[in-house]
Amino acid sequence: MAKHGKKYIEAAKLVDRTQYYAPAQAVDLLKKTSYPKFDGTIEMHFKLGVDPRHADQQVRSTVLLPAGLGKKVRILVFAEGDGARLAEQAGADYVGLDDVIAKIQGGWLEFDMTIATPQVMGKVGRLGRILGTRGLMPNPKAGTIVQPDDLPRAIREARQGRVEFKVDKTGNLHVPIGKVSFTSDQMLENLTALMDAVQRAKPSGAKGQYIRRITLTSSMAPGIRLDANAALSMKAAVA
Repeated sequence: MAKHGKKYIEAAKLVDRTQYYAPAQAVDLLKKTSYPKFDGTIEMHFKLGVDPRHADQQVRSTVLLPAGLGKKVRILVFAEGDGARLAEQAGADYVGLDDVIAKIQGGWLEFDMTIATPQVMGKVGRLGRILGTRGLMPNPKAGTIVQPDDLPRAIREARQGRVEFKVDKTGNLHVPIGKVSFTSDQMLENLTALMDAVQRAKPSGAKGQYIRRITLTSSMAPGIRLDANAALSMKAAVA
């Protein structure tokens, strides 16, 4: 069993492990239990009632977080011609094709997300083994394969805080929703947007209870169980 330090143990005493907290309560408690001196990342962890082994129970989508993620996202765009020009004008950090592919094959990975145009995916596909295992491969379901004219929008949304989520093989989702330094209102805005997106992504093959458990946590801090029904009710009220 992993051993925790004194600060973690003290923070954990503030959390009732038998209670499911309403969103506003959970957010307030999160701020009290986030003891590290650095600005930790806030995440929501979902246990879903799906079996990812079945094609009709896959959960994969994106969410545009209203308050952003609180960090700079380094964007690489695979494009050429007019697409490359539009990507550069839209403020992508890196733009290219053959030269960038060669750099990545050589070990360069100093970017956080990739966007590509359909016209160049034949070449980008060579990077599947490198980018795919890191969740960095452009994908139409994630909104990261777009037509050249749509690159400015895709880049803008990525800057604003668009996040992709995908169920893992154990039926869980792990999604960042911001930083500890966010205000409570910012956290709740992002939490609400994610709840809406996860609910909308419910697959046709899901049986019984879809969202079984939600945990709100931050870097190195104890998890806080969230009342899923209260979170969904808040979503409906905001919508």
